Amino acid sequence: MDKFVDVCEECSVNKEKVQKVKEEKLLPDEILGLSETFKTIGDMTRIKILHALFQEELCVCDLEQILGMSQSAISHQLRLLRNLRLVKFYKEGKMVYYSLDDEHIINLFAQGLAHIRHK
Repeated sequence: MDKFVDVCEECSVNKEKVQKVKEEKLLPDEILGLSETFKTIGDMTRIKILHALFQEELCVCDLEQILGMSQSAISHQLRLLRNLRLVKFYKEGKMVYYSLDDEHIINLFAQGLAHIRHK
């Protein structure tokens, strides 16, 4: 028999904690939003794009050189990231520059990276 059982060996419900968690339910649109956000972030190519933008504001040409991908492939990924407000852009003349959308995304990426690097 395994010494380290990963389930309760006896049922003892903490009613106060259960009630507190039940009262703080996520709304259906919040569940969907979180699910879509994490699903989108979960793609390796988009992680590479987010990592590059975590370091610097970049144009699609810069990302093309960094990732070794075509502009059309990068643009497709950026469109997905834009639709979920993970990245934002602005146009300056003929150039379009991308960055992470806001402090929430910067912190989310930084915390995720710190978690993975933590030994």
